[in-house]
Amino acid sequence: RAHVLFELQRYAQAIPDYEALLARDPGHAYSAGNLMFCRLQCCDWSSFESDRTAMLARVRAGQRVVPPVLSVALLDSAADQLTAAQIIARDKFPPAPPLWRGEIYRHDRIRVAYVSADLHAHATAVLMAGVFEQHDRRRFETIAISFGRDDGSPLRGRVQRAFDRFVDMRGKTDGEIAQAMRALEIDIAVDLKGYTSEARPAVFSLKPAPIQVNYLGFPGTMGAPFMDYLIADPIVAPAEHQPFYSEQIVRLAQTYQPNDRSREPAQTTVARESAGLPGSGFVFCCFNNSYKIQPPVFEAWMRLLRDIPGSVLWLLADNEAATRNLKREAASRGIDPGRLVFAARASLPEHLARHRLADLFLDTLPYNAHTTASDALWMGLPIVTCMGNTFAGRVAASLLNAAGLAELVTKSLTDYEALALRLARNPEALAAIKSRLVENRETMPLFDASRFTRHLEAAYVTMHERHQRGLPPAGFAVPN
Repeated sequence: RAHVLFELQRYAQAIPDYEALLARDPGHAYSAGNLMFCRLQCCDWSSFESDRTAMLARVRAGQRVVPPVLSVALLDSAADQLTAAQIIARDKFPPAPPLWRGEIYRHDRIRVAYVSADLHAHATAVLMAGVFEQHDRRRFETIAISFGRDDGSPLRGRVQRAFDRFVDMRGKTDGEIAQAMRALEIDIAVDLKGYTSEARPAVFSLKPAPIQVNYLGFPGTMGAPFMDYLIADPIVAPAEHQPFYSEQIVRLAQTYQPNDRSREPAQTTVARESAGLPGSGFVFCCFNNSYKIQPPVFEAWMRLLRDIPGSVLWLLADNEAATRNLKREAASRGIDPGRLVFAARASLPEHLARHRLADLFLDTLPYNAHTTASDALWMGLPIVTCMGNTFAGRVAASLLNAAGLAELVTKSLTDYEALALRLARNPEALAAIKSRLVENRETMPLFDASRFTRHLEAAYVTMHERHQRGLPPAGFAVPN
């Protein structure tokens, strides 16, 4: 029942069931990690430090305790994340006889398959749609392997039209999907899911393609011998981090994250008061999921509210328990809970438009804003981030560099807090950054889908050429 409630995202209800389960069987695989993730989703930090210490010790002991989503949210060490991923890979996806037996395909165009459950109104499709459309059809044949739902959305239709072939594999087993990919003679299979919700790593464990790539969906290593490459950039996965990845790292020139300029905000003008915000005063915001909010960052946020009179913190209304607990945590730190304002989930156009009401986006650590950061930057809202030690904790730094705003990247929470405070107290400096961000949207690499796709294609060509020459996968950098 705990697992079912977890999958249904009814985290507050899952907590007592996990507690009862672990009271009877303390070593039950992954349940302690699932319990901690449920508590994080509810912003219940009552046992945060002891839970984190126990999780880390058990990961280092090789125990099956931390599910993938918790590993990237909790573990601020690339080495520990690799260990956690390897435990998952060994446990859930053991070696299987490969479907691809070493053949060298000789196709007129490189066949690239994008494998995902998210080819509908989902953040992954929002980011990738421009890439799918911009691929050079003279050199690449693009194939979608979709095992997610068809939501009938305009984005689903856009994505379907972008591919040479769109193969709907809903209801198929892992083996059936892998067999279909093998029959298509895919040259490069790109997993856009990794270990995220609805992922199908077992498809890749059957090795249906000669080159298998971990990209975008899961912000870190899969720790699995059947994945050949990870697509990253010099910031999220610098060269010195290669020992912490089971895949060979391919570094794109600017940022690993694709974007385009097609996201249109709602055109209606929204007043602050209609969003529950005060008509005046500084608005800090963070629209990250609640599990990314952890005590050290929250404490910095509360000090900012204390130091900027009349300011508010605008957060996503993720779930009732999180809202209740965050207000309680604010009160325990001497901050009026009314200064935390919660935004209900909204359609993408409405969500984009409401960014105009905020003054500064405050990032989280050790798991940064990813698509959420791109949304803010696209709408001209600056982000202050603190760069962490793992892929997931370095994404906002990557995006800010690609947007020409590297000065908003800090390397400690002390500097992060000081920068946010300085900008909140200096409206002229903040206005200048906002103006530069709006200008840079049209000229800098972050939202240039055509430029990004050429770099991604260069990576695919290099992978393919190495394979054609009989060389094993090896990391490399794509030139600017």
